[in-house]
Amino acid sequence: MPTPAPITQDVLTLPRKLPEGGKINLVGLTRDQMRSVLIENGTPEKQAKMRVGQIWQWIYQWGKRDFADMTNLAKAYRAQLAENFEISIPEVVSKQVSTDGTRKYLVRIAGGHEVEVVYIPEEGRGTLCISSQVGCTLTCSFCHTGTQKLVRNLTPAEIVGQVMMARDDLDEWPIPGAPKDETRLLSNIVLMGMGEPLYNFDNVRDAMNIAMDPEGISLSRRRITLSTSGVVPEIARTAEEIGCLLAVSFHATTNETRDVLVPINKRWNIDELLQALANYPKVSNSERITFEYVMLDGVNDSDEDAHRLLDHIKRYNIPAKINLIPFNEWPGAPYKRSSNNRIRAFANIIYQAGYASPIRKTRGDDIMAACGQLKSATERARKSRKQIEAEAGLSQS
Repeated sequence: MPTPAPITQDVLTLPRKLPEGGKINLVGLTRDQMRSVLIENGTPEKQAKMRVGQIWQWIYQWGKRDFADMTNLAKAYRAQLAENFEISIPEVVSKQVSTDGTRKYLVRIAGGHEVEVVYIPEEGRGTLCISSQVGCTLTCSFCHTGTQKLVRNLTPAEIVGQVMMARDDLDEWPIPGAPKDETRLLSNIVLMGMGEPLYNFDNVRDAMNIAMDPEGISLSRRRITLSTSGVVPEIARTAEEIGCLLAVSFHATTNETRDVLVPINKRWNIDELLQALANYPKVSNSERITFEYVMLDGVNDSDEDAHRLLDHIKRYNIPAKINLIPFNEWPGAPYKRSSNNRIRAFANIIYQAGYASPIRKTRGDDIMAACGQLKSATERARKSRKQIEAEAGLSQS
């Protein structure tokens, strides 16, 4: 029998608290939260809203980390801020650059834990793949990250801090007074790194609303895609409280197979998930839901699977595109990648039915930065191939 997969959030996994007496980090606070802490630390209430606007712009529009640089604030006030607050983001431990230009960062957060962040440059756009948890509870059997236990949720500061860290590395903060440059090296965010974003909903929401704020990083909601394995109760909230695009880690067309590949399916099955997607308030032909589908040799890649996938989408009338992902192998992986011919045949069936079926180009696999390969070295729960196969229900009896 495979080990039962944890498919619900570990309620004891809480964001780490600041040390007693430590300075308050302004990164990750909502505008209302920032206003409250400024007032609590000596800012006159009548000035607080204006001060929030000024400090917000310095942090998120100009990328400043030193209060001394905030030249439209009085010197005495800057000193007061420096005494009580800090502007802190995750620390880059290492950076690897792939032959294709993909950058993988290992970043350290409070408590010494580490997460991975990936920047993928493409013509006309640059996508940052960010993490929402240290580890993951979902144990999806094809995913390297899923073999790492959940340590804790990331805070809003640690989530939006990944975006700020990447902008630092890309040298993309604008200079006050310089002509506005609309071209963006970091133009898109995908919540597809470590963790299940909808099991850390409030922190993800606050971080993404900061990233979308027009007086700061100012990314359009349509340039942010949240990927979920299928936490059905939180899907509608995503549209209402974040408003971003949605992707779903689908990966199988029968409950029997999806129970193994994506164990959360045991809690909310394919039909329950599809109904939630059909009801997604933002879904339209211009804002289609992306079905992510990893191609596993002999597991989910048959013509019958392609036709079943189409039947599911048509039955619920979901505007969709199907993103086919060649499996990125990792040490000990219990699966193999489908052949190129099989992937093309699968894609053709989808395409002929009138749906976009791009085959995702594998990026950064030479530095273990490709989809499903992220796993921070210091948090590894190393397992043998035999253990992984047993937990995936693939061991021979």
